[in-house]
Amino acid sequence: MSTQAQAAPTHLGRPTVLLLAVVCGAAVANIYYAQPLLPVVARAFSVGEGQAGLLVTASQIGYALALAFLVPIGDVLERRRLVSTLLLVTGVLLVGAAAAPSLGVLLAAVAIVAVTSAVAQIVVPMAASLASDENRGSVVGTVMSGLLVGILLARTVAGLVAEIGGWRLVFVLAAVVMVVLAGLVRLALPRVPTSSDESYPALLRSVGTIVRHDSLVRRRMVLGGVGFGCFTILWTSLSFLLAAPPYSYGSGVIGLFGLAGLAGALTAVWAGRFADRGHGRRSVTVGLGLLLVSWGLLALGGSSLVALIAGIVVLDLAQQLLQISHQHAIYRRRPAARSRVTSAFLVSAFIGGAIASALTSALYALVGWPGVCALGAAMALVGIATWALELRRPSPADPV
Repeated sequence: MSTQAQAAPTHLGRPTVLLLAVVCGAAVANIYYAQPLLPVVARAFSVGEGQAGLLVTASQIGYALALAFLVPIGDVLERRRLVSTLLLVTGVLLVGAAAAPSLGVLLAAVAIVAVTSAVAQIVVPMAASLASDENRGSVVGTVMSGLLVGILLARTVAGLVAEIGGWRLVFVLAAVVMVVLAGLVRLALPRVPTSSDESYPALLRSVGTIVRHDSLVRRRMVLGGVGFGCFTILWTSLSFLLAAPPYSYGSGVIGLFGLAGLAGALTAVWAGRFADRGHGRRSVTVGLGLLLVSWGLLALGGSSLVALIAGIVVLDLAQQLLQISHQHAIYRRRPAARSRVTSAFLVSAFIGGAIASALTSALYALVGWPGVCALGAAMALVGIATWALELRRPSPADPV
């Protein structure tokens, strides 16, 4: 595997780090804008809500493919140009989505937008490469907080904009944001030299090679699947709980519960600084403990609003703490392959989320909220067992 010299780390000013965080959040938001628009889109094209729901499926498929096949090229292409180009292309595609004359065209546009919006996951290793060893965790934490805010606020923003000017305006405004950010990235960020000169097929094969030979990367992939799986279990089932007695909330109130997740975004920078000080392993231990505790609170939340909100906050805090710690560890482990280990880590997380989502839907129908909480606790215990193995038999310092 080729390993060219790394870009010299530099001091990233606060405005530059915030720009990267905004790019991450705005890009990932493109994947979630369609979710609150499904009923409106169904009426606009005179189709059933089931057919309109394919927009969500199209986004998920497009994003998953991009994680596996697009994100790794960040190691072989100059990242500033790559990021600005993908943002510009995303803007053009969003205009196409806004002008879609049929549901089929909108589906195609949304799927491709999801592919190019994976630029968010190219920005994170880009930020890690530009940062110095002393502040890499803090930088990654700030950028990841932007990503989480984008995920949490996308649905709210889309709903409000659609109320004012219709669903097409959502995509028009998103396109404007992408074009503006493409220009800012080109003007404000330094060039980031490539870290590999491998061909694209060799690049993809090297992802598998890294996973096979590096137990630290493999274990962090499992833990990434556990964390995102727990996150998915919560947000897949929460609306069912809140819509039924004793809560019986409407969709507007249910949507506000997403704001509780912002607590995780606020802890991201702190988690990164903790990792910078050499406490990454302790962060994982604390994060997994909090993850298990959160399911106890959430179980009580079946009848207690205070416990429910506390459980949401603790789970999102734990997930953010774990995510930052894992990415800090794999970026430090594989500095010449940060985009590739990002791809491996996120594909594993996506698989964990997909499995958790399927199990949650089936379990909720059978045993309701207590069964879902038991599933979440079981998944957290899988994470604790995996981490106990790492603590007992640490991964070799120098992987093959």
